[in-house]
Formats: sequence, structure tokens, C-alpha cells
Amino acid sequence: MKLTDLRRFVAVAETLHFPRAAESLGVGLPAVYSAVDRLEEEIGHPLFERNVTPTRMTAAGEALLPEARARIAAAPTTPSTPAPAGGKAKASKGKGRAPIVKGQPKPYKKRQGR
Repeated sequence: MKLTDLRRFVAVAETLHFPRAAESLGVGLPAVYSAVDRLEEEIGHPLFERNVTPTRMTAAGEALLPEARARIAAAPTTPSTPAPAGGKAKASKGKGRAPIVKGQPKPYKKRQGR
């Protein structure tokens, strides 16, 4: 089980609402649905009853919730390091095309007849 999937599962379990859980995590709704689907596939049982108006947890979801919270708490926290400073990568200009001289045909195009 991935730690991100467990975090998303716990967020849904606390709110019992998929869109609010996605908003609180700052991720898209499809990411939350797919995380829960992966967990359900891995466990082999549904974790939530999604067809009812207020989403409810199943017995398998209730059983997984304490274990998921324990795994999240036991996971090492990595300090967020800022991205290294730098700018945009610039493309090499190379030699490119020949300069255009007024009055002469462009060297890379055929001359159009009239």
C-alpha cells in the first residue's frame, strides 16, 4: 500500500465526502477516486458505499482506518527542500537561417513565379 493512497483514504474517511477530501488534500478528484480504487483492489473488498447519498464506510473500511492512521504516523517525514535555483533552459540558437537581405530571394524558399 502506498502512503499517498492511505493519506487519501483517511481524508475521505474523515470527511465522508470525496470532493471535500480532494479539496483538503489539494489534489484532483480523479486522483482520490483512483487511490481508493487501488486500495479496494489490493484489499479485495469495497471500503466505501458510494451509491448512497451520504457516503458510508464499509466494515473493511472501518477495519483499515486505524491501520492506515498508524502507518501514516509511523512514516518518516521528509523535510521539504526548495527546488534548486535556476532559470529556464534556453535552446541553443545555433547558426539558423541565413540573414534576409532586402531585394534578394530568401535562400530557404523557392522563388514564386508569376
